[in-house]
Amino acid sequence: MEQRRRFALVGTGNRGTTMWGRDLLAGWSDHVELVAIVDRNPLRAERARAIIGSAAPIYTDLEAMLRDARPDLVIVCTPDDTHDDIVVRALESGADVITEKPMTTTVDKIRRITEAEKRTGRRVDVSFNYRFAPTAARIKALLDAGEIGRVTSVDFHWYLDTAHGADYFRRWHAYAKHSGSLFVHKATHHFDLLNWYLGSDPEAVSAFGDLQMYGRKGPFRGPRCKLCPHKAECDFYLDLGDNPFLDALYEEPSAIDGYFRDGCVFREDIDIPDTMVATIRYRNGVHVSYSLNTFQPIEGHHIAFNGTKGRIELRQFEAQPWETPAADEILLVRSFEEGDRAVERITVPHSSGGHYGGDDRMRNMIFKPSATDPLGQRAGSRAGAMSVLCGIAALSSASGGSVVRLADLMPELFGEQSGRVLKAV
Repeated sequence: MEQRRRFALVGTGNRGTTMWGRDLLAGWSDHVELVAIVDRNPLRAERARAIIGSAAPIYTDLEAMLRDARPDLVIVCTPDDTHDDIVVRALESGADVITEKPMTTTVDKIRRITEAEKRTGRRVDVSFNYRFAPTAARIKALLDAGEIGRVTSVDFHWYLDTAHGADYFRRWHAYAKHSGSLFVHKATHHFDLLNWYLGSDPEAVSAFGDLQMYGRKGPFRGPRCKLCPHKAECDFYLDLGDNPFLDALYEEPSAIDGYFRDGCVFREDIDIPDTMVATIRYRNGVHVSYSLNTFQPIEGHHIAFNGTKGRIELRQFEAQPWETPAADEILLVRSFEEGDRAVERITVPHSSGGHYGGDDRMRNMIFKPSATDPLGQRAGSRAGAMSVLCGIAALSSASGGSVVRLADLMPELFGEQSGRVLKAV
C-alpha cells in the first residue's frame, strides 16, 4: 500500500484553506495526511481547520511545527514576500515543498530558494495550475507538434474584471514590497505559460505600468469598506458579511493581526500599477506583446500564436455580462491551405474543478505515483524563478524606462556571467 505523504499547511487564507486544505483532503486522502496547520493568526487557523474538516494541530511558530510534526512535505500559502524564509527552512528540515505562485518576489529571495534546494537535495514544486487546464494542454500539444511551424510572435492579453481585479487592491498585494506588484504576483502565471508554451527563456523585457483606477486615482477613500462613509456611492464597496467564508476567515481574526480583508481600494499608499503592458523577446527569437488590465467589465484572456505556417488563437471567457460558453474554441488557421484544411475549430469542453480542471490535474500529477508528464507540466524552482524574473524585469523597465535583460538580474540561470541593459529609444 502506498505510504501517504505527511504534509503541513503554512498559511490559511483562501487558497490554503480550500485548494491545499479542504479540497486536497477531499480528493487525495489516499495519498496525503495533514499533520499540522501553521498561521501567525491562531483564530484564522482555527476557522480554517474547521472548514478543512481536520483535527491537525495548530501552530503559530514554524520552527516548533517542523520540530514536532516532522512533515515530509510543506505547502506554502503565505504572502509572497514571506515564501523564501518558509521554503528554505522546510527544505533544511528535510521536507519537500509546494509553494503557491509566485515562488517569491526578489532576485535575492530566488537565489536563497534555489541554493537551498540544491544544498538539501529536496524538491520545490510551484503551483502553476494554468499549465494543467485542458485548453492550455491542447495548445501546448499543437505547438509541440509543429502545427503552425516555427512560432515567431505571440499576442497575449489578460483581463481582470471589477470584482477580481479590484480584490488585489484591497489586500496586501497592493504593495510592491509584499507582492512584487501584479507584474510578479498575477503575471507570474502568464509569463510561466509563455515560457512553457514556447519552450524557451525570456531574454529581454520592455514595459510600462501606471495606476489608472485605484489608489490615489480614487475620488474618495475610507479606513476600510465596513467603516467607510462613502459605501453608498462607491462602486467597489465590499460587504464581507455577504460572504460567510471570507467573513469567518478574516473579520474576527483581524482583531488579532490588524489585517482587514476589505481594505479601501483607493488607499493613497498603494504603489503598484493597475494597467500594465510589456514586450518580451525570447532566446529562441519569439517576440511577445503582453498586457494586464485590472478593472474591465469582462474576465478572461486572449492569446494568439503567429507562426511560419499558420496561427493558433484562443479567446477564453471566464466572466462577462453575457452567457459564458461551456467550452473553449481554439482556432487553428493554416497558411498555404484551402478548404477544410485552412481552418480547424477545436472545441475543448470545460472540466469541473478550479481553473477549468487545472487544479485537479495538477494535484494528480504531484500526488499520484502513476502520473506521467509528457507535456512537461509539472513546474519546479527554475520555472518559478524564470517567471518571477520576467515580472521583476517588467517592473524595473516600467519604473526606469530601460529594456532589461534577465541575464543581468541572475546570470547563473542563463549560463553566462553578465549581460547589458539595453536603453530604450
